[in-house]
Amino acid sequence: MRANICEPVKPKILTTIQDYSCSQFGADALAGVTVALVALPLSIAIAIASGAPPAAGLVTAIVAGFLISALGGSRVQIGGPTGAFIVVVYAVIHEHGYDGLLLATLMAGLILLIAGLLRAGRLIRHVPESVIEGFTLGIAVVIAVSQLKDLAGMTGPALPADFLPKVEGLWAMRQSIDPVSVAMGVGAVAAILILRRLAPRIPWLVVVVVLASVLTALGFAPVETVSARYGALPNALPMPSIPNVSAELFVELFPSALTIAFLAGIESLLSAIVADRMIGGAHRSNAELIAQGAANIASPLFGGLPATGAIARTATNVNAGGRTPVAGMVHALVVLLALLVAAPLAGALALPALAALLIVTAWTMSEPHRWPERLCLPKADLALLFGTALLTVLADLTVAIAVGTMIGLALRLSRGEIEAPRWHTPFRWGGDKPDD
Repeated sequence: MRANICEPVKPKILTTIQDYSCSQFGADALAGVTVALVALPLSIAIAIASGAPPAAGLVTAIVAGFLISALGGSRVQIGGPTGAFIVVVYAVIHEHGYDGLLLATLMAGLILLIAGLLRAGRLIRHVPESVIEGFTLGIAVVIAVSQLKDLAGMTGPALPADFLPKVEGLWAMRQSIDPVSVAMGVGAVAAILILRRLAPRIPWLVVVVVLASVLTALGFAPVETVSARYGALPNALPMPSIPNVSAELFVELFPSALTIAFLAGIESLLSAIVADRMIGGAHRSNAELIAQGAANIASPLFGGLPATGAIARTATNVNAGGRTPVAGMVHALVVLLALLVAAPLAGALALPALAALLIVTAWTMSEPHRWPERLCLPKADLALLFGTALLTVLADLTVAIAVGTMIGLALRLSRGEIEAPRWHTPFRWGGDKPDD
């Protein structure tokens, strides 16, 4: 407990900048550009899947991404919109509109900021890992199913937020399936999965999406694009504004704000742990929470989405040579430059290819290589994992997290486990084993 209280909240950039060199800037700048290439299509895809305007994903990568790197407690953390938020963001927009999402995100930012100032960073580790894996698995299922409409080129009304009505809506649209879209989407999924196994350090997510979009632009694959459905992307950041606030809306959105704050805290800490093990560093969890808070306050002021540390982009940053927060700041500035000068190119991205990108993201989130290990868990922990996943899919993410955490903590106390266990490093990057 003493370590938690005394842990500094000073941003890592103040430490790393002291002996900064031109050669390090060159490495950071190259890594920042590499990550920006990954972030561009992914941010647009996440925004679309969340029911938000495509530009909102880019705004989030720019505003929140810059602040998370500039103020955060990790040397190499890359922030922005992530797949973990899709379920809760889609539900909030469906129920309260986009203004409701902006307010919920701002509230979540305030919660994170207060948590960081109270030095509550390490408390997040007390959430049972079975609960984390359960809701992550549930989110992955919901993301994958939600992308089937665009993957298959189906036309019809917007899908409901709840899972079972969503499946019913997809079934009702089955007559509108477009064979060309299916071929592109399935082909893109297969290409990404196969190629990244053969050459894992190449950003195949970007390469495959761009190639599919080029085929569409040349007329070889007549499928719907981002600009065809949503109109041209803006070529500038919007002016900041405060979302509409009312006492009634504040109360209604508070559970969603807590969920967004919880997810941002969990994923940023997981991402920071991944980064620590990749570079042999040590992040500052409270500084990271403060940065997440500032980012989630600023992002909705510009019309952006919730943000957190992005595990895949952070790992890409490290593999590309990024070693200080400057890389993350460069990534945000490159995305801004792309928005200013290349918005029409981003609007030409093919929707089935973006859907394929998110289906692969969902597959990665589910960590399929860990099923043998999961099935060897104690029966109570395995039941908690599946129960949390089922609640996430069929009920509500907030309910799943709350119920799962209470049951998980009760299980740990019944076993006399007081100390928080060490979380495993999620996913495989660059051929490394998850716990290396």
